[in-house]
Amino acid sequence: MFSLGKWITQRFTDWLTYEPERSDKTPCLTNYERLCDEIRPGDIILVEGRSRVSNIIKLITQSPWTHSVLYLGNYHDLNMVGLAPASISKYALTPHTRLVIEALLGEGTIVSTLNKYRYEHLRICRPRSITIRDRNKVIQHTIRKIGHQYDIRQLADLARFLLPYSLIPRRWRSSLFRYHAGDSTKTICSSMLAEAFISVNYPVLPVIEHTDQGLRFYKRNTKLFVPKDFDYSPYFDIIKYPFIGLDEVAAYRSLPWDEEGYVCNEEGDCSIPLTKENDEEELSPQ
Repeated sequence: MFSLGKWITQRFTDWLTYEPERSDKTPCLTNYERLCDEIRPGDIILVEGRSRVSNIIKLITQSPWTHSVLYLGNYHDLNMVGLAPASISKYALTPHTRLVIEALLGEGTIVSTLNKYRYEHLRICRPRSITIRDRNKVIQHTIRKIGHQYDIRQLADLARFLLPYSLIPRRWRSSLFRYHAGDSTKTICSSMLAEAFISVNYPVLPVIEHTDQGLRFYKRNTKLFVPKDFDYSPYFDIIKYPFIGLDEVAAYRSLPWDEEGYVCNEEGDCSIPLTKENDEEELSPQ
């Protein structure tokens, strides 16, 4: 049955998520192959989006990072440790396809392939010292969110909350702290990931209070998290993988190696090993 409200919402969502094609002249700052070599399950990937809604998020958060996804690993490894429900097997082109989970405007919480972001500007944020057991719980927590809708209302409320007081009266700033029926099946990308880490008491950006008994940590409202918080958090390491890494100019390549083929047992006891070719040269008539 046709619904005018749903039609308008869909058209507005399509307009917000429109993404211009990437120009071939756009410089590539990072190397996707090196990212694949560095990435680990449980890492958060920050994305610099190019859609209209991404530009709005950049303006509101004052950060280039507009989207966050969780790297799951490949289906084979997830299945080996019992973390891969059959429902996500369809997203893996092969058992070793690298998978991520994300909440997207217009699509909800879905599993995608990492290759989807091959040509985007990305950053890896790695939870420092998290145990394998808790990392797996974080992955399991997000997998349970598959199919949840994207919370457009929360996105609008978050925008109002982050705007300066001078622009929006305090009483109008947000309704984030009010319960709304159906909220438990709706989320946005950064809130979903923050909730997963907080579920195992891993800090992202906790509220810290000094008390007479010492420091006390309080869990921050997960609806207030934005992608840049994982970059800003002191508990996440930033993994760099530039297109041309300085570490590729390896110092060992410049060591003064002997080029004549000598092999030594110790200093002063060196010789060129005899080979079949050497023997034939010595035996052949001059």
